[in-house]
Amino acid sequence: MKIKLFFVLASLFFINSHAQNYIFGKVTSEDNDEMPEVTVINIRTDERVLTNRDGHFMISGRAGDELRFIKSGYELTNRKITQENITAPVNVTMIRAAELIAEVEIKKNITGDIKIDAKNLNPPRKVEKLKNDLAKYMSQKSAPGVLAARPGEFVQPVTKGIYSFGKVKNKWDDVDLMNYLQNALGDTFFEELQIPKPQIQHFILYILRTGFERKNILKYGYCTEADINRFKNAVLGRISAYKLPQPQK
Repeated sequence: MKIKLFFVLASLFFINSHAQNYIFGKVTSEDNDEMPEVTVINIRTDERVLTNRDGHFMISGRAGDELRFIKSGYELTNRKITQENITAPVNVTMIRAAELIAEVEIKKNITGDIKIDAKNLNPPRKVEKLKNDLAKYMSQKSAPGVLAARPGEFVQPVTKGIYSFGKVKNKWDDVDLMNYLQNALGDTFFEELQIPKPQIQHFILYILRTGFERKNILKYGYCTEADINRFKNAVLGRISAYKLPQPQK
């Protein structure tokens, strides 16, 4: 009889200690604002839920589990669940991540979610092949005909020391910048200015060679939104002169 009683008590203790519970909690920011749509992951079970608009969440778990809290723009936060958390809410404060200055090379950020990071850090073979093909294409030199002037077209005389082409310290040359501007603005932008498609690259080089400041663009191989707006203003200021018939030499 004593053995049976001991067995029953041991079984009840085992079931109670391994019972699955629900963990409740709330996520707020450093300013004590309620944070909706924070991803909450139970690392042991891989169950994941989102906080509601009031920052509240509910997820199954038990003492000893570890919860991970993820939201873009905030530092990853982990919380170890204790027995007290089973009966009392878990309050979590998310810390805003430090903002980084934009770099030329943009890399995927690690989110802390293993499933997402595995996809980002191991892109499909087709994506890798496309990146390699684009890099190979961009490294090729343009044909000399691209830089040639049209018959009767005005060409700014090049004086030694004014422009720098092909210097080792520069990441781009004018052809790289020309290709970037054409892709960034799109053919429609130039067609609205009544620049025929075969003449778009000649027109861009014309703008670059008539006083458009691009020293830092060529040096760092990076064109900002402000640079693109400067180029648009230069286009509007010089389109009339470009379309004027040039005297035959």
